[in-house]
Amino acid sequence: MGSAVRRVAAGCVIPSVVALVASCAPAGTENQSLQPTGDVEITPFVGAGVQLEFGGTVIHVDPWSRGDYTDAKLADLILITDTPGDHLDPDLIRRLRKPGAPVVLPSTPEDARDEGSRGRLERVPDAIVMNNGETRTLAGVRVETVPMYDLIPGNPFHAQGEGNGYVLSFGGKRIYLSGVTECVPEIQILGDIDIAFMPLNLPNGRMVPSAAADCVKIIRPAVVYPYHYRELPIEEFVEALRGETDIEVRVRDWYPS
Repeated sequence: MGSAVRRVAAGCVIPSVVALVASCAPAGTENQSLQPTGDVEITPFVGAGVQLEFGGTVIHVDPWSRGDYTDAKLADLILITDTPGDHLDPDLIRRLRKPGAPVVLPSTPEDARDEGSRGRLERVPDAIVMNNGETRTLAGVRVETVPMYDLIPGNPFHAQGEGNGYVLSFGGKRIYLSGVTECVPEIQILGDIDIAFMPLNLPNGRMVPSAAADCVKIIRPAVVYPYHYRELPIEEFVEALRGETDIEVRVRDWYPS
């Protein structure tokens, strides 16, 4: 696919039964085989890009062509959290999308779009637009949108209503994909989250490792993946959650070289 980056992080399998697996294949392992039906398989790519699969249904979130999607599966559903190019990549969406598969975009006000994001939005003309707080069932998956925005003003600034986080009811689990956000009140009231993908956002000074860890302690998912961290010291995030024995932290390489 002409990717600039080769993906090296392996998929990770989360059982849909009550007990969660304690570990996943280490980073660097390729071509991990699927577990028996009844599991959700999680494959990280780059930035905030992730593939979820359960029972033959494939979901892609924020696919970005800087990752290596050579082995990616075609999507029954694609979810986009925001309009910058590292989240909304129309060319890769076209290549991953099964015919007729729904693509969900956030409702971004016209006056909040830069020229680049306007062009990208126009290249997904049949997308479904979901506002913050909406719920739909798409490709058999319950999709709830959660606001994602900055509390600290300044540049860059993710304003309220411009992007979506998502809670998916998928494979017998509630999976939260945050997008790029701070720990806003709408996140803090989330409950019964089995798996959370939590962003870190430096050098912009928002959702630093300690703030992200504090947010995880509030919503208390069974498993959390830190993502969108670039060159952040992930060790600080892991250390801040070390005493939380009911929360399993899984670190994967979202920026392979």
